[in-house]
Amino acid sequence: MKLCIIGAAGVRTPLIVWAILERGTSLGLTELSLMDIDQPRLGIIAEVIKANPVYQTSNISIFFTNDAKCALKNADFVITTFRVGGTASRIIDERVALSHGILGQETTGPGGFAMGMRSIPVLMDYIRVMNEVCPEAWLINFANPSGMLVEAVIRATNWRRVVGICDAPAMMHRTAAAILHAPLDEVYMDYFGLNHLGWVRGLHYHGEDWLPQMINMLTDSETPLPQIPFAPDFLSSLGMIPNEYLFYFYNRVQAVENILESGRTRGEQIASLNEQLFSDLAKEISLSDPEKLLTVYFDYIDNRGETYMSVETGGLQDISKMNVDLAKTIISGGYAGVALDLIEGLVGAHSMVMTLNIPNQFAINGMGPVDVVEIPAYVSRGRI
Repeated sequence: MKLCIIGAAGVRTPLIVWAILERGTSLGLTELSLMDIDQPRLGIIAEVIKANPVYQTSNISIFFTNDAKCALKNADFVITTFRVGGTASRIIDERVALSHGILGQETTGPGGFAMGMRSIPVLMDYIRVMNEVCPEAWLINFANPSGMLVEAVIRATNWRRVVGICDAPAMMHRTAAAILHAPLDEVYMDYFGLNHLGWVRGLHYHGEDWLPQMINMLTDSETPLPQIPFAPDFLSSLGMIPNEYLFYFYNRVQAVENILESGRTRGEQIASLNEQLFSDLAKEISLSDPEKLLTVYFDYIDNRGETYMSVETGGLQDISKMNVDLAKTIISGGYAGVALDLIEGLVGAHSMVMTLNIPNQFAINGMGPVDVVEIPAYVSRGRI
């Protein structure tokens, strides 16, 4: 079985590759191709991947390339995680919107729409190549805005083996299971909405809906939880737990004020972190020190995670204020875990329920059958 990652020079690629190498044999994976148009950055990411001992002991064949056709040829699964225009274009999206007093954010509002308009034509180009060299492959899209890109594929092409993934609902699921001290696969999270715009309306465990108790616990607690940057009384009045990205809608004025007051958008923050990361990685590569290379990389991942949404929420999403052990347990899976769980289900290794971006098919009233929504779906061999 062959898996291809498009956009493999991204900073989170080593995490998913290492997870693939650890679980790949059980999935029947024999070949992994990593493709990106930015060859220098892909070369640095490749060195980070190779520094981990799990790479040295793997029997999976891995190659790195900037040739899409070569990377995609005979692939069974394709993960798309590219960012068209890079962080520089993200910053433009953020700043143009903010200059009009409107939220500048990468997946919601005008910034997300601009990103979608840049990304859809590129995704269509990859679909054309896939039709030629891997016509039976599953396309697993993680590129943002995920729901919009998946819907574009469904509406504009004949490709039907396509699904969007996001780690936010998965992290909400892990949050609930960790708080309930319950096995993850025994907690059913009733979730509905669009990508980055959804709500938990039920948490079922041992025949009982624990959501009311969960909301009461959040109301009584002074310690915020990861993925829930909302005031307790608001959650109590809503009676549901929103996806963290809904902060940008429920608290849109506050979010814009917080960003403008900080003087730096998230894109600008990421650009600075990435510039330092690749400079430090290049230095360690030249010194041939794999251990130090991994230290630099993991320090970056920790720093990026700890600053996520902290400016926009005014500190409500600051990991330093949370139960750190709980937060790290929840965040550890990330999109690597979501992608591999999905592949595991599709190859028939283990059927499961996952929250995915798929055509609505009348699951949510008032939306069309091909509108892509984010809902729980049953995944089994070859089908969702």
